[in-house]
Amino acid sequence: MNNILLAEDQGLVRQGIKMMIEQHPDFRVVAEVANGKDAVDAYEKHLIDLVLMDVRMPVMTGLEATKIIRQRDPRAKVLILTTFADDEYAMEALKLGALGYILKDADAANLLSSMESCLDGGISLDAAVAGKVVPKLINRSEPQTNEEVDLTNRERSILQLVGEGKNNQEIAEALYLSVGTVKNHLTAILQKLGLRDRTQLAIFAIRNGIV
Repeated sequence: MNNILLAEDQGLVRQGIKMMIEQHPDFRVVAEVANGKDAVDAYEKHLIDLVLMDVRMPVMTGLEATKIIRQRDPRAKVLILTTFADDEYAMEALKLGALGYILKDADAANLLSSMESCLDGGISLDAAVAGKVVPKLINRSEPQTNEEVDLTNRERSILQLVGEGKNNQEIAEALYLSVGTVKNHLTAILQKLGLRDRTQLAIFAIRNGIV
């Protein structure tokens, strides 16, 4: 069973999202909060597998809360769920280590699929923002650094699939590997590139033309 922390300031919306989440037999909402500060506190109090985080909330925004949670626990998995198809919000969320940016008008199947993907380390971007975010990542002026890193062919293949948003299971199936082997390769790639997490890996892959 995966424990979900739901941060959403509108009560009726929060209840609707909770009902959708709990359609999944492996998900349960163990904490509901209405602002970012309470989200940070709730994350400390409960064993949380995934945070479903709104962006605009009183007291503390979802992005601020994401930053604090990720600083305290770099392994924390956060999926942004918002009404704002804003590429700047999405870029900032990815920069802070969120594993996805989904709009609230997504149907239950898409929401649950995105949550499953994030729990498995994949990245989920709503189509409405992906078309804006990906070109920005590609066109950024940061220096190309991939040629300076000694990645094996297998590691480059895995990095490419990470950049495409694939989760560990999907990568394993595509490359005929076990999930455990994929995880070991990802650990090695992170160390070689000096990156913190999977989101940074995906951004690196896009910026450096590996995708």
